[in-house]
Amino acid sequence: MITVNLYYKGTNGNARAFAEEMESSGIAENIRKEPGNLRYQYFQPLDDPETILLIDSWTDQAAIDAHHASPMMAQLAALREKYDLHMTVERFVSEDIGTDERFIRK
Repeated sequence: MITVNLYYKGTNGNARAFAEEMESSGIAENIRKEPGNLRYQYFQPLDDPETILLIDSWTDQAAIDAHHASPMMAQLAALREKYDLHMTVERFVSEDIGTDERFIRK
């Protein structure tokens, strides 16, 4: 699994407005339905109202590549421009948690 954390930074509530429009327009839901998408969910840090975090998880790189080639990317890019957002990105590749399992309360 590959997880990408995207931090959308704006001003005057634009990052939250972007996330709300992604949800209300159906773009986010359509991305969730793409083959290989495991998670597409927005969060807002309690200490930073001008940032929205997107946690975006995929089965593999091929699924991400197909997503990047989809028509939804143009819609998403247009909304980022509309709200004048800037981004930082973190990328993680999951491994078996193995011995850490004993520290995780389920």
